[in-house]
Amino acid sequence: MKKILIVEDEISISMVLKAYLEREGFTVIQVYDGLKAIPVFEESDPDLVLLDVMLPGKEGWEILKEIREDDTCPVIMLTALNDVDYRLSGFKSGADDYISKPFVAEEVVARVHAVLRRSHMVAEDAGHVQHVHEFGSLTIDDQSYTVQLNQEEINLTPRDLSLLIFFAKHPNQIFTREQLLDQVWGMDYDGSDRAVDLAIKRIRKAIDAWPATEGEIKTLRGLGYQLSVYEN
Repeated sequence: MKKILIVEDEISISMVLKAYLEREGFTVIQVYDGLKAIPVFEESDPDLVLLDVMLPGKEGWEILKEIREDDTCPVIMLTALNDVDYRLSGFKSGADDYISKPFVAEEVVARVHAVLRRSHMVAEDAGHVQHVHEFGSLTIDDQSYTVQLNQEEINLTPRDLSLLIFFAKHPNQIFTREQLLDQVWGMDYDGSDRAVDLAIKRIRKAIDAWPATEGEIKTLRGLGYQLSVYEN
């Protein structure tokens, strides 16, 4: 049974979300104060966090930053601020999804399921023991959902990891932002396509030590992005 941590100071909203999530079979932990979020997160080890932006004690952006320092647990931001800049701030900080208030509880539950599916992706082809893509010193396993560079594991958020795995399955192919949003974020995503740019930026930083002689994620102006591989 998967655990969901709700960090939301509006008790009525938190209780509605709790009721809907428990009806779906989730175990729900509630926090109403930003200062208590990290201690409870570390103690409970949830599978996903629903994190409000405006909280007493400590705001959601700061909590998200602290989570991302040591953990890739999926985080969905909840906020009444419906400005694209706030959406981009969330994705830049490593949020996996973003839902603006007021929202329908069923939508939140659907987003939770979608994010958890992405974060626990497994290979569809059961006929092979492993699905490993090796590009020189960079190894991407789409079954164990891991990335290694020079035999050291690279930690990425579920969304960024899904994007890199998608690239690994289609090396040397060019994809537009819209195609990447459809394939990785999902057809129901309604945010800015700049979320792709921010994810690419984070991935590049994470694999910065990957030698340029082996490959790179290219930006092709007017076309899109490409995982250019020079050494397999």
